[in-house]
Amino acid sequence: MIIIAIFLPMILGMLLMLTSFEKKQREIYCLAVVLVTSAIAIFLICNGNSDTVSIFNLTSKISIAFRVDGISRIFALLLACLWPIATLWSYEYMYHEKRENTFFAFYTACYGITLGICFSANLITMYLFYELLTLITVPLIMHSRNEFSKPAGIKYIAYSIAGATAAFAGIMLVYKLSGSFTYVEGGLFQNLDMKDPLVYIAFLLMFFGFGVKAAVFPLYEWLPAVGVAPTPVTALLHAVAVVKSGCFAIIRITYYVFGAALLKGSWAQNVALIFTAITIAFGSIWAYRETHFKRRLAMSTVSNLSYILFGAMLMTEAGLLGALLHMLFHGVMKICLFFTAGTCHVQAHADYVTDLKGYGRKMPVTFAAFTIASIALVGVPPLCGFFSKYQLGLAAVELGTAPAIIGMIALVISAIFTAVYLLTVVVRAYYPERDFDWDSIKNVKDPGWRMKLPFIILAVLCIVLGFLTGPISELIINCIGGLC
Repeated sequence: MIIIAIFLPMILGMLLMLTSFEKKQREIYCLAVVLVTSAIAIFLICNGNSDTVSIFNLTSKISIAFRVDGISRIFALLLACLWPIATLWSYEYMYHEKRENTFFAFYTACYGITLGICFSANLITMYLFYELLTLITVPLIMHSRNEFSKPAGIKYIAYSIAGATAAFAGIMLVYKLSGSFTYVEGGLFQNLDMKDPLVYIAFLLMFFGFGVKAAVFPLYEWLPAVGVAPTPVTALLHAVAVVKSGCFAIIRITYYVFGAALLKGSWAQNVALIFTAITIAFGSIWAYRETHFKRRLAMSTVSNLSYILFGAMLMTEAGLLGALLHMLFHGVMKICLFFTAGTCHVQAHADYVTDLKGYGRKMPVTFAAFTIASIALVGVPPLCGFFSKYQLGLAAVELGTAPAIIGMIALVISAIFTAVYLLTVVVRAYYPERDFDWDSIKNVKDPGWRMKLPFIILAVLCIVLGFLTGPISELIINCIGGLC
């Protein structure tokens, strides 16, 4: 079942380039593949065991292998729930683009590759699919083939290769020190008297290497640059697939390769905490300064990704719980916000925050969803974003170290700027100035049902997940038991 979940969308997705489907046939085909994949992924989340499934051995010690464990269940849940919603929303958006078969081929295959990262059983398998994710997303980023997409694609490749090189160097150091690539709950070094500084160097190489996709400062610049891609791509890149794969990889190596017991209290942990705190504050401040709608949301993503990493780097159960809660909740909130930006572009070619005056009344469904997701991301109870941020702040205060308190201050700064850069959009959309010329936006309206239905689902999730935080937290605690 694991192999089917990974390779079904990869194979059937790429076969789409060989077909001559009409629009409706392509839509049914892609959605069917994605829904079947999500159904299998949910089955594995609910019923999968921890046995390792090996495809083949590269050497006696290196294999391509997969398994379902606690941490992969959480990431797989996010993917399984959001990918079908994103696919449905993308249909109406892509009516305005060319080469739709090619686009949806890569878009669907990307799902399987991301699941490959999720269900990897060792460092080599994760690294292989991590690199495949870079390759499969480059054509998506450069899909428009205009003067902006090529430089963005090149920047993305350059950053990704540099990060992968650093991560690979860290992987080789791990193998030299431990003799293994396999994940172990609690880390490979838990039974060793390991005080070699190379361990901490290997950790930081992998933290910043995988941190490229998680947009850790100062390695974030590729993220706003790829906003030139079609919005279905940027929504998945910024909310689900690429950036969350970076966060997932860092969480994976922290708790399944090095181990919290080894890293806790070390200078390497402090370095990671300081850089995540810097990224949290920096991303929010830069988002406030940005007037381009999608780039503002991209810089917001830069900040929020480090919320996840900050919680994970606290290396306590409370911190990891907050990190994984925010990984789930941020995915829902941010994909809803990006869908708003894409809808405004499609419906009215409005790409800047200053263009959105009065849109709240002309696009009531779109901006109602945007408003709910914005309030959730700011952290207003009882919406879901409040609970993940509260858990992160509580975990930082409980740890009480200087880097943790600095991170707590960064969270407060970020919360203030998040309220400003999102709610000013809401106010502008609903309450333009008194002498506003309503005739200038007389043709602006909500999109068709393929775009509106995902909005409604995501907005409802922002509310409902807040009331389900208790059961979700219990599920996560069961999944991460023994890691801290």
